Amino acid sequence: MSKLFRLAFLGILSLSMQSAWADGAAAPTEPTLMGVDKISAGDTAWMLTSTALVLMMSIPGLALFYGGMVRKKNVLATLMQTFAIICMVTLLWWVIGYSWAFTPGSPFLGGASRAFFNGMTFIHDPTNKLSVSHLALTIPETVYAMFQLTFAAITPALIAGAFADRMKFSALLVFMAAWSLLVYSPIAHMVWEPTGWLNQAGVLDYAGGTVVHINAGIAGLASCLVLGKRLGYGREAMAPHNLTLTLIGASLLWVGWFGFNAGSAGAADGRAGMAMLVTQMATAAAALAWMCAEWVSRGKPSVLGIASGAVAGLVAITPASGFVGPIPAVIIGIVAGVVCFIAATSLKHVLGYDDSLDAFGVHCIGGIIGALLTGVFVSKEISGAEGSVLIQLKGVAVTVIYGFAASFVILKIIDKTIGLRVTEEQERQGLDISLHGESIE
Repeated sequence: MSKLFRLAFLGILSLSMQSAWADGAAAPTEPTLMGVDKISAGDTAWMLTSTALVLMMSIPGLALFYGGMVRKKNVLATLMQTFAIICMVTLLWWVIGYSWAFTPGSPFLGGASRAFFNGMTFIHDPTNKLSVSHLALTIPETVYAMFQLTFAAITPALIAGAFADRMKFSALLVFMAAWSLLVYSPIAHMVWEPTGWLNQAGVLDYAGGTVVHINAGIAGLASCLVLGKRLGYGREAMAPHNLTLTLIGASLLWVGWFGFNAGSAGAADGRAGMAMLVTQMATAAAALAWMCAEWVSRGKPSVLGIASGAVAGLVAITPASGFVGPIPAVIIGIVAGVVCFIAATSLKHVLGYDDSLDAFGVHCIGGIIGALLTGVFVSKEISGAEGSVLIQLKGVAVTVIYGFAASFVILKIIDKTIGLRVTEEQERQGLDISLHGESIE
């Protein structure tokens, strides 16, 4: 690890400690306790279910979705990336990630009061009380932390689609670890924690349009720019190896996304029901919109196209899902399906970057569409909130600028130290054999 990276890490750690302990009122070190009779069994059951659904989005959902789209020689490496990221981020979330994201602190980063899940315990008789988060008072904090862990884990895994087929596995692990702590946790804190800068500014992001999708997508763009294009890109056929796997993965993502969006209500209530309904509407509309756009422009509708359109709709409705009704959801889906199709098929060729599995074209572009249209269509009757396109644009701009700059710096540091890219020989041989010594045959 270079001196610059160590200084950056220590600087953020110092900021975290200051925000955690310099002001006891702003960052309590004692656990928040709630009597067991105040915990909702229904809310807890729904959030446990939602947590499992979101985890299913990563493994097996995203793993299969990406695994089917790469070439045969890189399938196992792609599956391995998703699986390893989930494992690593789980431990980082326990160490400090959750505390930095979801405890009060500075406007940009939380404190360290929940490092190693400190204070997140069940206290037995005679008190018989549970630790709860100030963001979800009717469920145990263990459930809330685990739910948010699944978001923190899938987000860096999404980035891997942009640089598929060409990053060293060791570099991937270092990048994802650094990105999780230095990019994801600060953005999550700024947007979702009440003391966060963008939260205070009024930015609306119900379930992760900025925190997850724009954040991951813009990091994906930085990754493919730093790494460069795949060998033979634009000259050799790089067709998906198995679209059956991709469609199964997309289907698992769709089902799991109900936990992602409806679970972000934090309760089993009417808002969760509306979030689930509009998620279905937008996804169906986007899948059909992408399919029709492809049909018109290329003469045939494809399985890859309708699956990609569904994911684009899921992405775009994510920030709006707790704020809009069915008609706006359909509009958001149609816009996302068409625009993400253009981004994934034309924009990257015009601008000349190699976004292998369209992580930027679907997640960043789809997230931006959803974030901005949230400001247009937000319903005060549904959410109690008032939206502003300008405020939403501020949230988008901050996420894009910080996410790209921080990701670019981290990638450059790794490239100058341990190196980012596999050798030409390894890339031609395929990452399954060259990095992992395994093959699907």
